[in-house]
Amino acid sequence: MKAILRSARLTPKKANLTAGMVRRLPVLEALEILKYTPKKSAQMLHKLLTSAVANAETNFKQDKKSLIVKEIIVTKGATLKRGVPVSRGRVYPILKRTSHITILLALNEAQTADKTSKKDASEKAETTVSEKPKKAAGKKTAKKLTK
Repeated sequence: MKAILRSARLTPKKANLTAGMVRRLPVLEALEILKYTPKKSAQMLHKLLTSAVANAETNFKQDKKSLIVKEIIVTKGATLKRGVPVSRGRVYPILKRTSHITILLALNEAQTADKTSKKDASEKAETTVSEKPKKAAGKKTAKKLTK
């Protein structure tokens, strides 16, 4: 479950600072943090994370509440090279950097573990108390017979 944004007009360094705030968080919490963060990168990441959640819901039938942001990878893209004229006919270079951002989502293992532990507990509750002593009594008699 992932979403990719390519050639975003944002430096990788700035995007990575905002991405660090939401790594390994539940999706709903990450969306709230990005919504109220006053940075250009936060707006882009919010939109990309929303897209990743939509991909997970439609393609993999996952619930939004059970997802976490597994990792956010920010790599550098193509650099646009521009120049500003300075004195004596020279040009100073301006590098307009771009970045590629990939968001990977995963299921929250703690929630899935809670669901399986509840199922195990209900199965254990179904076993009756009278069955356990019979098994133990059978083992004791087998040990006495072998001596």
